[in-house]
Amino acid sequence: MASHRPFEVLVVGCGHIAGGFDMARAPGLPPLSHAGAFTQHGGFRIKACVDSNENQRKEFARHWGVISCAADLDTLDICSGAFDVISICTPTTFHHQHIAQALALQPRVIFCEKPLTSDEGLSAELIQACRMQNVALVVNYSRRWDPTVAEFVSQIHDGRWGLVRSVVGHYNKGIFNNGSHMVDLLLRLLGPLQMVATTHTEFDFWQDDPTVAVLLTAANGSIPVYLNPAHARDFSHFELEIVCELGVIRMLSGGMAWQFRNVVSSPHFSGYMTLDSFSHVDGRYMETMARAIEDIYLHLQSGTPVGSTGESALQVQKLCSQIYRDAMTKSMPECLIKG
Repeated sequence: MASHRPFEVLVVGCGHIAGGFDMARAPGLPPLSHAGAFTQHGGFRIKACVDSNENQRKEFARHWGVISCAADLDTLDICSGAFDVISICTPTTFHHQHIAQALALQPRVIFCEKPLTSDEGLSAELIQACRMQNVALVVNYSRRWDPTVAEFVSQIHDGRWGLVRSVVGHYNKGIFNNGSHMVDLLLRLLGPLQMVATTHTEFDFWQDDPTVAVLLTAANGSIPVYLNPAHARDFSHFELEIVCELGVIRMLSGGMAWQFRNVVSSPHFSGYMTLDSFSHVDGRYMETMARAIEDIYLHLQSGTPVGSTGESALQVQKLCSQIYRDAMTKSMPECLIKG
């Protein structure tokens, strides 16, 4: 660790992802929250926090040793330039307001939970504003920092598995929330995606963010990609299956585990090829928050690029918005569509 002063942090929103996930966890475990990762890293100091819920704000401040806290950014008694990093951990509907207010405080980095905003036009405005002020906008699409995902993406791009034939992603809890994680992963894996059709739509968690069944294509239409919905009230579900020329890869439990099957000659039918028994690999998803904070630290130290930017998040949001609009048009009564 460098000997210079710790980088100063403001956390906006004091819920689970801000710090709550780590408040009851045993010391030494991989951090699951912003505050947990900043604290464990050692190169940062959480200087202030903001949350409208007084009890939540006070408990966050007590647990993480934060001296300055307030109900909102307007009443936070702090001057511009006081923070190197501002973490935005509030609900999506507040992101536009809080990022705009954060920019007025002149940080070097804004680390925002996904999705960036609820409107792609607003997201584009904020990205431009951050660029104009030379503020790095980092969006927490966590698998951007998953080493197992990175290794697998490299294998696909290097031809280790041959041609990609088809992909199925299983998800729930909204196309903009969990679904955007899947879209971000698919864009990284396959490149540009084109929407073909949406079918079933289910409001399984959020009132304004349905989980949608979607058929997409990649590689100029040569690779079918299906987003298959599960129901959030049943269980959490985020898994991926990629059928390739030389085998099948499965990401399980959000990246906590992986399975690989290779093409082999059939032991029973001469001249036929089949898949062998799967090999199991433990995933490294639990490292992602710590790696995101290390990425931010290196950027602050030496200006290295960050792994997930506002621009990449906007690309994800545009496709999710297209899916949402198509799904809502199909689910809307015909009399309303005709106006």
